[in-house]
Amino acid sequence: MLDIRIIRENPTAVQDRLKLRGGNHWKLIEDVLACDEKRRAAETEKQALQSQRKLIAKQIGMAKGKGEDTSAAESEARMINAKIEALDAEAEATSLRQQEHLMMIPNLPHEACPQGEDETQNPVVRTWGAAPEIVDPQDHVVLATRHQLIDWDDAVRVSGSGFAVYRGRGAKLERALINFLLDTQTDHGYEEVNVPHLVKRECMEGTGQLPKFEEDMYGTEPDESGQNQLFLAPTAEVPVTNLYRDTIVPESRLPLKMCAYTPCFRREAGSAGRDNKGIIRMHQFDKVELVQVVHPDQGLAALEELTAHAEAILQKLGLHYRTIELCTGDLGANSAKTYDIEVWAPGQGKYLEVSSCSWFGDFQARRMKLRYKDGEGKNRFPHTLNGSGTALPRLYVALLEQYQQEDGSITIPPALVPYFGDSSIRS
Repeated sequence: MLDIRIIRENPTAVQDRLKLRGGNHWKLIEDVLACDEKRRAAETEKQALQSQRKLIAKQIGMAKGKGEDTSAAESEARMINAKIEALDAEAEATSLRQQEHLMMIPNLPHEACPQGEDETQNPVVRTWGAAPEIVDPQDHVVLATRHQLIDWDDAVRVSGSGFAVYRGRGAKLERALINFLLDTQTDHGYEEVNVPHLVKRECMEGTGQLPKFEEDMYGTEPDESGQNQLFLAPTAEVPVTNLYRDTIVPESRLPLKMCAYTPCFRREAGSAGRDNKGIIRMHQFDKVELVQVVHPDQGLAALEELTAHAEAILQKLGLHYRTIELCTGDLGANSAKTYDIEVWAPGQGKYLEVSSCSWFGDFQARRMKLRYKDGEGKNRFPHTLNGSGTALPRLYVALLEQYQQEDGSITIPPALVPYFGDSSIRS
């Protein structure tokens, strides 16, 4: 959530930054300011009435001491009380509307973000490794079916489309990758946490999934109004970052660095026909997430560090990938600056996003009321970051497709052999 003081002080500059994203969110700034003006006017009028009420109360007291009739003054005092109550209600309703508007406004793109309209204008920052030379590469569906690693028919029978059942060596490979990811990231200094997979509505609001993206989420436990109060976590970002919601952390504890494995659940509303083959886009998938909470002075440096930690996974596995920076028109709503890591999938003939590493500034911290106490004893908002370290399905796809051999077998990268227990998968 944006700082209301920044909006008050320079609304035009805020609108100009929001316009770089495309869309009409910048128009909400006018609504926020209108609410702000109305609320402030109500508060000013209320203070004047309170002063008037105090004066009348003093006059009533003096009149009663003299035995004079105070009925008219008491009637006026009651009218003032009624006006104050009405102003309180008006100010509360206006504040609520203002808060609703603020919750819908995306983050400001950082000034260093490349400007562009969509994903076609995302610049490549770097590449690593070389794409393997494979004659007539097979995709992961063919490979997984040949080696009986994944069964999609079983998944349809149990849950419907958009799910997968990993079996035998396929399930073992998934487990091996999860353990490899967690061990690698804890070696980078992240505390491993095991969090609930159901999260409260206010947690989803805190990290910015709600209210904007509710149609993509699996909600449960609706209240009297039909509004869902619990959600299956769409990413471990939600429960992990919210471990510190509504708390004040000593500055000496920063940075906080955590990683967690969770299944992730998404409806993928509106994504029909997009990368739906195999396990590239699913309603349930596994992921290891990285979260950092840092001092504001360290936000941008932490983004570079976190991105390097995610890239280290692909380097250890020897997988060719590239890192791109999202332009302003492709930037996620909550992020101020983002790098996407895309791994090469020869069976698809394209790169697949396997990690998105984002710096949010104090945007999430404000929504969560997450603060730290600085050396002067003042409560301030830290910066939050997260990134996939990494998502499993597309990592799984890239591993099968990049390490396929001419004889139909799949080589297991040396770094993964201790976890998987074998150096290859053969029929």
